[in-house]
Amino acid sequence: MKPVRVVTLWWVLLLMSRLGATRKGSPEEASFYYGTFPLGFSWGVGSSAFQTEGAWDQDGKGPSIWDAFTHSGKGKVLGDETADVACDGYYKVQEDIILLRELHVSHYRFSLSWPRLLPTGIRADKVNKRGIKFYSDFIDALLKSNITPIVTLHHWDLPQLLQVKYGGWQNVSMISYFRDYANLCFEAFGDRVKHWITFSDPRTMAEKGYETGRHAPGLQLPGTGLYMAAHHIIKAHAQAWHSYNSTWRSKQRGLVGISLNCDWGEPVDINSPKDIEAAERYLQFCLGWFANPIYAGDYPQVMKDRIGKKSAEQGLDMSRLPVFSRQEKSYIKGTSDFLGLGHFTTRYITERNYPSRHGPSYQNDRDLVELVDPNWPDLGSKWLYSVPWGFRRLLHFAQTQYGNPPIYVTENGASQILHCMQLCDEWRIQYLKGYINEMLKAIKDGANIKGYTSWSLLDKFEWEKGYSDRYGFYYVEFNNRNKPRYPKASVQYYRKIITANGFPNPREVESWYLKALETCSINNQMLAAEPLLSHMQMVTEIVVPTVCTLCVLISAVLLMLLLRSQS
Repeated sequence: MKPVRVVTLWWVLLLMSRLGATRKGSPEEASFYYGTFPLGFSWGVGSSAFQTEGAWDQDGKGPSIWDAFTHSGKGKVLGDETADVACDGYYKVQEDIILLRELHVSHYRFSLSWPRLLPTGIRADKVNKRGIKFYSDFIDALLKSNITPIVTLHHWDLPQLLQVKYGGWQNVSMISYFRDYANLCFEAFGDRVKHWITFSDPRTMAEKGYETGRHAPGLQLPGTGLYMAAHHIIKAHAQAWHSYNSTWRSKQRGLVGISLNCDWGEPVDINSPKDIEAAERYLQFCLGWFANPIYAGDYPQVMKDRIGKKSAEQGLDMSRLPVFSRQEKSYIKGTSDFLGLGHFTTRYITERNYPSRHGPSYQNDRDLVELVDPNWPDLGSKWLYSVPWGFRRLLHFAQTQYGNPPIYVTENGASQILHCMQLCDEWRIQYLKGYINEMLKAIKDGANIKGYTSWSLLDKFEWEKGYSDRYGFYYVEFNNRNKPRYPKASVQYYRKIITANGFPNPREVESWYLKALETCSINNQMLAAEPLLSHMQMVTEIVVPTVCTLCVLISAVLLMLLLRSQS
C-alpha cells in the first residue's frame, strides 16, 4: 500500500496547488470567472433513443431489454410506467429540430436504437431499412439546420433477443455482434456523422443491469456480473474503434470515443491519508474502471489489488475481476479519439472496511462510504446536489490521469423530481451557471475541453424512475397524447450563454437571468391552460364528429320516412 499512498498524496498535492483544497464558503467556490470559451467551442444538448422516441414496436423495430423490463409489470419502474410512447420523438422529429434551433446549439447528442436498426440484434439476420431511413433523414435534417450530430451507438437498449439467446453482456459473443452493428452504422451514416460515441455510461449499465438488477435486464449477480459485463463492453468498444480506424477513418475522417459518467469524490478529511486513498479509489472504481484500460491498457492497479485480495479471502481461485491478456491490453490501449465525460454531482468520501465475509459486491470491493453535505443545494432528487466545484476537479483529474486528452462533456444537468407545472426553473439556471463556469475555469487550467452537452433537450422517460424526474429544457406534458413541449426559463438562459460563448461581464449575465424569468410566467399560464385546451381538443376530435354522424343518420331516417309518406 505504501507506493499507492505516495502516488495518492502527489495527486492531492497537485490538486491543492492547482485548485486549492478549500471548503464550503471559500474564495474558490464563491469566485465567478468572467470570460469566454475558445473559438469553435461546441455547445449542445442530448437525449437517448429509448427515453424519447416511443414507437416501441413500429416500422419494424424489434424489442429491447428495456421494453421487456418495463412490460413485466412487476413494479420495476415507478408507477409501472413504460416508454412505449415516451416523448413521441419518433413522430415529432421536425418539431424537436425547431426546439434545437431555438436553443442555438451547435450539436445534438442522440443515440441510435440498436433494435430499431437490427430487430434481432444480429446484422446477418435482418437490417430494418425503415430504421435506417428514419435516422438517415434525421441526420440530414440536423445538418440542414447547421446542427452537428454526435451519435451514440449504444445507450442501454440492447436487443432483447441477444439477452434471451446469449445472456446479453455476460456473453463474449456480444463483442462481435456489437462490432457488426457499429460497422452497419458507420456504413449507413458515417459519410455525415463525424463524432461517434460507442457506449454511454457503461458503468451504470453494468452495475444496475448485472449487479443490483434495478435496470434492464434486471440480473442480480453481485460482485461478478458487472465485472464480466464491463470486460466485454470494453473489448466491444475497442473492436468498434479498430473497425472504424482500419476501414472507415481514411474515407470519413471522423472521431470515435466513449462516454463515461462519474461524480467527483472529495476526501472527508484532507489531512487523513486513508480518506485521501478512499477518494482516489472511488474515482478509479468509477472513472478508471473503463478509462484506464483505454488510456493505459489495463484496469487500475487498486481495482486489481482490492478485488483480487477479497476474492482470495472469499475462497475463490481467481479474482472476480477478469484479466486482459497481453495482446488484449495492447489492442485496447489508445482506442479513443476523445474522452466523453458525464458528470452531475459530488460526494464526500471516507474509508470504511467491509469484511470479505459480507460477500462479494461492487460496493464492498471499494471499502468506502459516500456522504453529502447538508448545506449543498438540494434539487429535489435523492442523489443530485449542486456542487459546481467538483466538476472542475473531475475535469482536472481526467486531464492529468489520461494525458490531457480532448474532452467532450457528454452529460451534465439537473433534474426536478416534483410533479409541478413549473417552468420558472431558477434552480436549473443556477446549476448551469455554476457548472459551466467551473468548466471554463478548467479550460483556463489547461484542460483540453472541446464541447459541452447539457442534459437534456426534453423531459423524458428516466429509466426506473419513470417520468418522475425532469431533466429537460422543455417541459413535456406526458398526460396529453400529443406530448406538447413548453420552454422553461433555462432555455433562454442557456441560449444566451451559447450566443455569448461564455460569460462576458457581470451586468450582462445578470440581465440574462432577469429576462429568462420574465418570459417563463407567460409560458406557465399556457401550461396551466393545457387541461382546458386538451378538453376542447377532445370535444373537437371526438364529440363534434360523433354529433355530425348522428345528424347525418337522423337526416337519413327522416328522409326515408318522408319518402314513404309521399308514396
